[in-house]
Amino acid sequence: MTTAPHTLRTAHLADPLGIDEQHPDLSWRPAGRQRAYRIQAATDPGLLASGACDLWDSGPVEDPRSTCVRYDGKPPGARRRVWWRVRVRYDDGLSPWSSAATWETGLPTAADWSGARWITAPDTGGPARLPLLAVDFHLPSAPVTARLHATALGSYEASVNGVRAGRALLEPGYTDYGTRLIYATYDITDALRQGNNTVGLSLGNGIAHAPRVPGRYAKLHIDHGRPRAIAVLHAVLADGTSTTLVTDGTWHAAGGPVTLSAWFGGEEYDARLERHGWDRPGHDRAQWSAAVEAPLEGVTLNARTHPPIDAVDTVAPVSVAEPRPGIHVFDLGVNIAGRPRLTVTGPAGASVVIRPAELLADDGTVNQRFTGTPCYDRYTLRGDPGGEVWAPATVYHGFRYLQVEGLPGDPAPDTVRGEVMRTANARAGGFSCSSDLLNGIHRIIDRAVQGNMFSVLTDCPHREKLGWLEQAHLVFPVVAGGYDVAAYYRKLVRDMADAQTAEGLVPGIAPEYTVFEDKFRDDANWGGALVLAPWHLYRTYGDTTTLRTHYPDMLRYLGHLHSRSDDGLLLHHGLADWIAFDNSTPRAVTATYAHQRIAAALGDIAEAIGRPDDAAAHRRLADRVARAFHTEFFDPARHTYGSGSQACDALALEMGAVPAEEVPAVLDHLVDSVRAADGHVTVGEIALPALLRVLSAHERDDVVADLLSRTDSPSYGYQLAHGATALTERWDGPTRGSSQNHFMLGAASEWLTASLAGLRQAADSVAYERIVVRPAPVGGLTRASAWYETPRGRTAVAWHRRPDAFRLTVMLPPGAPSRVELPLPGGGRDVREVEPGSWEFTVPGDWTAR
Repeated sequence: MTTAPHTLRTAHLADPLGIDEQHPDLSWRPAGRQRAYRIQAATDPGLLASGACDLWDSGPVEDPRSTCVRYDGKPPGARRRVWWRVRVRYDDGLSPWSSAATWETGLPTAADWSGARWITAPDTGGPARLPLLAVDFHLPSAPVTARLHATALGSYEASVNGVRAGRALLEPGYTDYGTRLIYATYDITDALRQGNNTVGLSLGNGIAHAPRVPGRYAKLHIDHGRPRAIAVLHAVLADGTSTTLVTDGTWHAAGGPVTLSAWFGGEEYDARLERHGWDRPGHDRAQWSAAVEAPLEGVTLNARTHPPIDAVDTVAPVSVAEPRPGIHVFDLGVNIAGRPRLTVTGPAGASVVIRPAELLADDGTVNQRFTGTPCYDRYTLRGDPGGEVWAPATVYHGFRYLQVEGLPGDPAPDTVRGEVMRTANARAGGFSCSSDLLNGIHRIIDRAVQGNMFSVLTDCPHREKLGWLEQAHLVFPVVAGGYDVAAYYRKLVRDMADAQTAEGLVPGIAPEYTVFEDKFRDDANWGGALVLAPWHLYRTYGDTTTLRTHYPDMLRYLGHLHSRSDDGLLLHHGLADWIAFDNSTPRAVTATYAHQRIAAALGDIAEAIGRPDDAAAHRRLADRVARAFHTEFFDPARHTYGSGSQACDALALEMGAVPAEEVPAVLDHLVDSVRAADGHVTVGEIALPALLRVLSAHERDDVVADLLSRTDSPSYGYQLAHGATALTERWDGPTRGSSQNHFMLGAASEWLTASLAGLRQAADSVAYERIVVRPAPVGGLTRASAWYETPRGRTAVAWHRRPDAFRLTVMLPPGAPSRVELPLPGGGRDVREVEPGSWEFTVPGDWTAR
């Protein structure tokens, strides 16, 4: 019997709760090579099981796609659950129906929020305390289902009868707060009960309200107004009746124990101000005030349709020191993004200060010079003899060290912990090899990706916490190679579109919380993320929805680039090859490279969404830009481009500007320049991915292996040798300073998996329909392996090299035949086409000299 499809996803999420989309994308994993599918959807599982589908029956569809298939049934409306299933036809017959999956809609229109008001605590003019909001209500019976839809300007945590609703932290995350806020839907069925109930919302400032705070670091100052919240609770009872509760003037408000919430500078919490049981029934609200309305005009509410920020791990200190009396410095042994968790016992009023940092000063205290100073959290004890546990709820930091001041007694092993926070995108890939150095490089890059994977991809988790856009596409293969970001990146792209100006400019950061000077605001390698990130989404996950949604925005951005060019081809503005050691690369080289990539991607995008005339026009533009680049920058005497830097040659080769007859000579010049730099890179973040891909594409993985084997500056190995536990901002970061948690130079991980291990998608494939296994056993390595969760299932490769044989094992998911390119001991490749499944190959010979 054939096997049913499995791993059903709606909008790239498993059984999502509270989405707005009425026609979401549906995906599944077939168990074999799919030829056709049939989808059914219903408002009741019984109807679905009987085949009497009241929402949709697609009928048999001759289509091999199993990713991003649009639900084309009846719009379910608001607060409706949809059950759906799929069956497919394989070469050997029709599969059984899959198990049912579900999605549930939230409140997709403004009318669905009718009656709900934005509320906050009244301004008493007294000492600043962040608001608590609560409402008490009665239910005649326990609910069958109950949902809480909520969001806030700032940050919030929701609770029901004293129990936190969900695990999400720092909700609702970054958006353009003047136009859009994200709401979440919580299943609170089990938290409610017959009789009296209470819903509570505790608020923080987030980045929406980052005022000037004396004595605290702030990268920038933002003021969208005081924290406020809006919510709708809907409960269905066993008798079929329902109760709806909204935020309005019947809610109560009071100041909470958070007395300071500074996004960049830290949180202060006074446990003596806690209102015990404030979010539980029976709390005395005699001292509370009525909540006041605080309208937000012109702001759209959209459901969160990506994983939230969560605490994914806890790190214990590896050591503690006392560089000064009463000052204890805890070393977590690894650089993380997250928050400290304090366990302490002492008298009421005792105050403990925690200062996070990535580096230490010469005297052993923390050094915040490169992360923003002063930044600290303060906890004032309530005096519980049984001990107190606290972690800030309205901020997060980047740190390895925690300097604790004011402990009432000696530190214990569990006095502080580091809670690792990030967007909870599922792990999707891994890599390992026989080199501790290369494993270490992969590890610190992954740690930096995690440390910056919040509600936007940040540049660093401390000093700026801003969504610089170049990383979103330049290092996409690394981010997506480690994590499932299909849903997450849709949110990032929408942020980019929201930040786009009326003139078509896409600024360097999104959301654009501050306007930087022109070269930082307008660079095609940054703004081009609006085109290139959706293209990556399509190639990796088959996402045409994002392409169609934002294609008009992409065209407006292309128009903006033309407005910045004298001839419509060459661009001259921007940041050049940012953070490079060799600063000779002309700005026009990197800017025009971006222009060509954007035009070429638009050609492919237009073809993917059925606009052939547009596709041809974009491709003609891309060819003209490449020819203009060659004419402007080629030096025929030296067979190089521009200044002759590594960046100039790598970018010229990657964009296809080099005539075929010149490619060998330009490649030789590039390799010679690497050798002349004693095997080091001199490029910055723009040219680095191109450099590694170009060398690998032209069979010079040996040069890349040499680059990655260096342990002197500049190199990844230098960072590891000098104690880096996350990738740093600069090549010599551990000794130079700057951020110790930046992923922008992380392109090496792409080479490790796609070239060294040899696991990659075919160039003409979408959603990993076809895979190419092309290992590169170089650098004296004896083994390498990689795995990746493709939209069709797991694929994996592992190779081992002995002196007399090379052995390769491959696992390929269902799909079309893939290609295995076996290396030969004397050079060259044995190319084979193989079907999905597990394979093992052995190539005998003398492998000692390779």
